[in-house]
Amino acid sequence: MRAKRYPAEFRERAGELARLRERPVKEIAADLGISEQTLHNWMKQADIDAGRREGLTTEERAELVRLRR
Repeated sequence: MRAKRYPAEFRERAGELARLRERPVKEIAADLGISEQTLHNWMKQADIDAGRREGLTTEERAELVRLRR
């Protein structure tokens, strides 16, 4: 089964809501219809893309996928 793709704007807004810390991440994820782990993954990737955390950026991951094909 293939994972459902969510628009970048949806992922970004979900991360912003979670970072406000007005409600628990678990509650925000449930309201958005996604798993808590998915929301944590999106937040982690956003930190990597922004240079606040080590790891492969979204663009680097996409390039690896292209190269492997």
